Amino acid sequence: MKKIAILLGATGLTGGILLDLLLKDPLTEKVKVFGRSATGVSHAKLEEHLGDMFQIDNFSEVFKGDVVFCCIGTTKANTPNKETYKKIDYGIPVSSARLAKKNGIPVFEVISAMGATTNSSTFYNKVKGEMERDVKSSGVENTYFFQPSLIGGDRSENRFGERIAQIAMGTFGFLVPKKYKIIEPITIARAMLLVAHNGYAKAHIENDEIKAIVEN
Repeated sequence: MKKIAILLGATGLTGGILLDLLLKDPLTEKVKVFGRSATGVSHAKLEEHLGDMFQIDNFSEVFKGDVVFCCIGTTKANTPNKETYKKIDYGIPVSSARLAKKNGIPVFEVISAMGATTNSSTFYNKVKGEMERDVKSSGVENTYFFQPSLIGGDRSENRFGERIAQIAMGTFGFLVPKKYKIIEPITIARAMLLVAHNGYAKAHIENDEIKAIVEN
């Protein structure tokens, strides 16, 4: 049976790649994108809904489908204000999961991060941990948390620290355990699509497992 996919974060690096995969996927009949900015993509299967993502309930009547892919995320460089940062990385995924539950959507997938835990002393990992906890508590039947390490790829914004880390991990990659190696956004996107179609035995999918899903 073909599916209707809901995608959040389609203008981001991984989300943009996932959008392209979904539009080409023969098992996906429609892709509903929700965001504050248009993707600039034109396709017969694409349906875009633009508005305030902090008020996701405003989309309630059209937020209906078979699977939600949440690729929402920001950075400290782009969002230095911690309150705003949390509204994005915590607030949007949690409110979206609750709306998915309300509308009977059976699958919710979200990009989290390696090291996500509510007990972390690192603000970023703590926010991700709290997001995972509260997305899970929303009660969507099949919820999956993708926990990548450092994500590779070229971004439009300046993320100097990440770029240095990418160079270092690329140079000394042979010393880095597989679990912590850089992962490409297309690998994450492909894994998310495969899990949507086939399911997975665990709710939390770590960096090396993401790669294994695509390679196997």
